[in-house]
This record gives sequence, C-alpha cells and structure tokens, in this order.
Amino acid sequence: MILINNLYLKYVRQYFALYDINLKIEDGESIAFIGERDSGKTSLLRILAKLEKPTKGEVYIKDIPLAKVDFRQDVSAGFIPFVPAFFENKTVYENFVYILKNQNKTRAEIESEINRIVIEFNLEGIKDEQVQNLSLFQKYVVSIARLAFRDLDFVMIDSIFEKLEGEEREKIAELIQKRFIANNTTIIISASNEEYTKNLCSRNIYFKSGSIIEDKEYYDKS
Repeated sequence: MILINNLYLKYVRQYFALYDINLKIEDGESIAFIGERDSGKTSLLRILAKLEKPTKGEVYIKDIPLAKVDFRQDVSAGFIPFVPAFFENKTVYENFVYILKNQNKTRAEIESEINRIVIEFNLEGIKDEQVQNLSLFQKYVVSIARLAFRDLDFVMIDSIFEKLEGEEREKIAELIQKRFIANNTTIIISASNEEYTKNLCSRNIYFKSGSIIEDKEYYDKS
C-alpha cells in the first residue's frame, strides 16, 4: 500500500508544485494520474520514485517511510519516464547486459534472460541496433522489456502515451496490460487525457495546479 499524507513540494518561494496531497493506493491497484502539463502529476511520480524530495508531508510504501525505502530490498519498483533513459550509443542488447550484470547474473544466465525477453517482446529486429537510432515507440517498448527482467511490486509510467498515435499507443497499452496489470502489479500511469488509460486503470486521480481535484472540477474549463 502507498499512503500519502499532507504532501507539499515547493520549488520557489511562491510556487507549490504540489499542495496538500492526500492519497491512498492499495496493493495491486492500477491508477491514472490525469492532468495537463505542470498540473503536479509528474512531480508526484518523481517523489514516489525518490527522484524528488518533498518539502513536507509523509509518504509510506508498505508501511515504510519513503526516505527509508530501499528499492532493491524493501520494494521492487520500476519507473518509465517520458524521455526514456538509456546508454544511447550502445545497442539494446548491451543495455540489457548492463542491467543484468548489476543483478550479479552469470554469463549463461544473462544470455538466457536476454533471449527470453527478446522473444517475448519481438525485439529480434532491433536487438543489435544502437538505442539512439530507435523511434520513440521502440524506446518505450524496450523500456517495458527492460523492466520485465524483474518481478515488480510497483511501476510508475510518466506520460508515455502523449506522443504516440493509433497502433503504437494500442501496442504499448497491450504490453502494460500483459506485463504489469495482469500480474497484479501496483501501477500508476500519468496522462493528459483519460482516454489514454481508460482500458488500463481502475481509478483516475485528477490534478490541477498542484492539487488533487474532483473530476467535475477538472473538466470545468470556465
């Protein structure tokens, strides 16, 4: 379970990126953070991923204060940012090797694991391609595949549907469903439009100006 109490994030004296956030997410829930740019949804994801420190407030993951959570031992978590992060001048295969070496796998185990993921995600055609030459859609597929090397308790996905269209968006949604939601992984997906996540998430949390609001407030543009 994730519990957030009275959370604030302030970047400058007069501006709150997040203001008095209170939220409870149960294990196995699939949640959508819905909001426009600078609404606070990405800031909250980054706090949960321990990429930002809140100004004040409390966050607990599995009853452990966030500051003390070890994402290697206490909670197995994954984060897919809007801009995928890789060693861009290395191949997909080399990026996978780097991940698995950090898990203290033997060479034979590494090859076996990579072969499994390459087949599961249909990466045969790009396995030996440098990441910098991939399309954004391909980078997102590889990002999801990279997380599939571990059994995850918790996954955060930041706005990856925004620049995808049609079949690419549908394919990414299918991968998220198959790899995470079907395995009862707790998942939070941020998006600007609830249509992007309607078949993935069981609950929408709406953000506006750094605060959580009711859906009717979100759609009131007056």
